Amino acid sequence: MFPLWKAVLSESVLGYISWSLYHALPPMIYYFPLQTLALTGIEVFAVAFFSPIFLTIGPFWRLANNEYVLAFLRLTMVGSLASYHAPNASIRLLILAAGVSSSLLVQTVTWWSGNSLQRFIRIWGFMLGKIMLLVLRIWYTSLNPVWSSQVANTVILTIGFIAAVEQIHSGGDKRKQETNKTGKVIRETASHPHWFLSGIAFGSLMFLTLWIFGEVSLISRWAVSGHPHTGPDPNPYGGTVLFGLAQGLMLSFWSWSSIISFALFLIGLASSAGLLYLHTWSAAVAGNILGVFTMCVWPQLAGRFVSCPHPGKAMSTAMFAYVLELFFCVWCTAYKFVPGGVYIRESSHLLLGFIMLCIGIEFLTGPKKDLSSVFEVKSNQKTFFKRSKNYIKLLLWLLVGVGLLGLGLRYKTYQKKLGQGVPKRDFSAMIWPFRFGYDNEGWSNLEGSANLLNQTGADFITIIESDASKPFIGNHDPTMWLGERLGFYTDFGPSTRDHTWGIMALSRYPIVKSTHHLLPSPEGEIAPAISLTVNFTGKLVDFVVAHFGNEEEDLDRKLQAIAVSNLLKTSSKQVVFLGYITSAPGSRDYTELIKNGNVQDIDSTDRDRWCSYIMYRGVIRLGYARISHAGLSDSEVQMAKFRIPDHVDSYVDNDRIVTDPSQVPEDVHFNPRFGSYKDGHNYVLIHHFHMSTPKYFKRTK
Repeated sequence: MFPLWKAVLSESVLGYISWSLYHALPPMIYYFPLQTLALTGIEVFAVAFFSPIFLTIGPFWRLANNEYVLAFLRLTMVGSLASYHAPNASIRLLILAAGVSSSLLVQTVTWWSGNSLQRFIRIWGFMLGKIMLLVLRIWYTSLNPVWSSQVANTVILTIGFIAAVEQIHSGGDKRKQETNKTGKVIRETASHPHWFLSGIAFGSLMFLTLWIFGEVSLISRWAVSGHPHTGPDPNPYGGTVLFGLAQGLMLSFWSWSSIISFALFLIGLASSAGLLYLHTWSAAVAGNILGVFTMCVWPQLAGRFVSCPHPGKAMSTAMFAYVLELFFCVWCTAYKFVPGGVYIRESSHLLLGFIMLCIGIEFLTGPKKDLSSVFEVKSNQKTFFKRSKNYIKLLLWLLVGVGLLGLGLRYKTYQKKLGQGVPKRDFSAMIWPFRFGYDNEGWSNLEGSANLLNQTGADFITIIESDASKPFIGNHDPTMWLGERLGFYTDFGPSTRDHTWGIMALSRYPIVKSTHHLLPSPEGEIAPAISLTVNFTGKLVDFVVAHFGNEEEDLDRKLQAIAVSNLLKTSSKQVVFLGYITSAPGSRDYTELIKNGNVQDIDSTDRDRWCSYIMYRGVIRLGYARISHAGLSDSEVQMAKFRIPDHVDSYVDNDRIVTDPSQVPEDVHFNPRFGSYKDGHNYVLIHHFHMSTPKYFKRTK
């Protein structure tokens, strides 16, 4: 009894490690073209997913089936988690690629070799490993702990080695009872000859599980809208996604007729369309239903997949579909920087439709059996199969319980942090492009970002390039992470399905209302914007935040400047603009915002700007600062301090610039932790004032 329980647990841990590797490699590859905004050749490391193609060669298959070689591959797979400690991104990428290759070789060999019970537990361990990944990401606020904490990485690495050694030592990698000939590795299994169709379907199912269910917050981010009707917040409503996925796995234990299977597929197809085209709660409900359908078909498609007589061909085909769909997903958003991108820009509907079609064809053909029924179970094994099913169900619901507990504790802590803020007339606002939560060396910068944002003391923050809810960026949620860490109200910005790079707003004070905008972008990538109203303890101030297109897209920037100037013009009398407009001071787009938007530049004497700008109307400027990025991103922080006048129709703005902080009240000062006034760039890797700031503003007597 105990060895069977250990086998289920060990395979689940190893399944979690495999999923972690498959999740980690695409963002690591994407890091390099992110530096140059062009293909770099590093994309070739995606061939790591094609390692099973070697198993189509007889000698390689027999070699991989050798117990010592397989043990080495298992340990390599687990050991590649140590890539987190690599000295630089290039070495980390090499180690990750080796880990992914080893994992897929192990997965192919072990899923097609061994007795029926061993294979049953291995496949279920992979599915439970996915649930384990989601649960751990809940406890680490959407991050995978193995890639976000050195302590967690070391602990998981140790547990992984124990699980791998347990499988090796227990005989899980010894298959003397099985032949090593490729054509006979599935003699205990009902054969399913269509390896190509089955491979495409399985690879598509894997990608769907990564793309939309890589983290429980993703459904909320596909369905999000502006305040006050934002749709379900990922915490706590991510719990319904986790529960739905688990319920789907439970439904898979049933056997269905062809009519019920067809009805289930229609429900899954309708829910995928609902997730794409409905809004807020309706879209979220559709996403939850899609989650139930997705996990419901996992055991059946996996069972038919391992029934194919050509393991190397089947797994290679699956990975071909997986990688092709992953690259298509990149092309949908990054179409301006890739060849042929113009033809598939913003085409997620085609991708999701193709995936559902592939899954549907495989799901609706062949025997309607659960995973255990796919294997020809001998009478003396039926007791062990029944027992293993009970252990699988028990572990599944234990994981769900732990996940829901994590969400509950996080929600309670976050609600305690939220408040109205200290009543005051002065507030500070800042803008920062932080490249999806990765620093200049390719590591997660969220801890450093939280420390920096906290040290600035900013009351309102907009962060550009914030949507990391994509599989090639990491499938995590920086908006939720920073909001919970800082105790700020959040606005995610336009939804993930809108194909923008993202723009978020964080506010120490409640966000009364907000509207998400997709700015005109006929040539380049979709430019996002948000217009918001924040309640500063009874005083309402509007904010408009925007991320314009690239310098090369002249028409886009022209139209975007007109659209944003209209937003500013129609805002209240008190408005602050924080934008990334890729234009010089005095340029056409800058002038459009100033004149037609009826706003003032925070410092019109600062001519050495190109991207980030702060403008305002109806408030009194107090200070302006630029803080170096110190390698945490590729862009500096800009922030400004303002005072809300008592009478918006009769006040006088500060018009005199001073650089000596002693000439203004101490409560107006920026944090001295960033040093003092500095001319020129700060190239030292510490956050420091630079570019002739900080500056303060006084009224001329």
